[in-house]
Amino acid sequence: MRISIGTDHRGYEIRSKLIELVERLGHEVEDVGAFTDEASDYPDLAAEVAGKVSRGEVDRGILVCGTGLGMCIAANKFPGVRAAPCHDDLTAEMSRRHNDSNILCLSADLLGGRLIDRMVELWLATPFEGGRHARRVEKIRNLERAIEKERGHAS
Repeated sequence: MRISIGTDHRGYEIRSKLIELVERLGHEVEDVGAFTDEASDYPDLAAEVAGKVSRGEVDRGILVCGTGLGMCIAANKFPGVRAAPCHDDLTAEMSRRHNDSNILCLSADLLGGRLIDRMVELWLATPFEGGRHARRVEKIRNLERAIEKERGHAS
């Protein structure tokens, strides 16, 4: 899979470790930064990754900021993005299994390195279960289409 990774300055220190992990697991990485630990704005980096996921340029994305919440809020503004802020193995697994999440949002400040590694491995390996969950994900897609149509941006 092609995975885009983006962090703000709060996630800068774990960015290179995430890239190494994802590549070691056999995936291709598109790194959008942040490339320094100087202050950066999470909406800009979330937009880079979410835009790539939304346009189908990458299969999935991983975003990291202080809590993971700001990145998640910004990423979910893009059509087709199902970003999930995860904080343990169960939320990482279920976000894939039941919600077909395509962007994993993580906290640099609240999660340890081993937990992050485990969550990323689990999230990348977990398939979407489909079945009744596919019907629900399709309802999310229909909501997006209805909003776009209402705004005059029907696709």
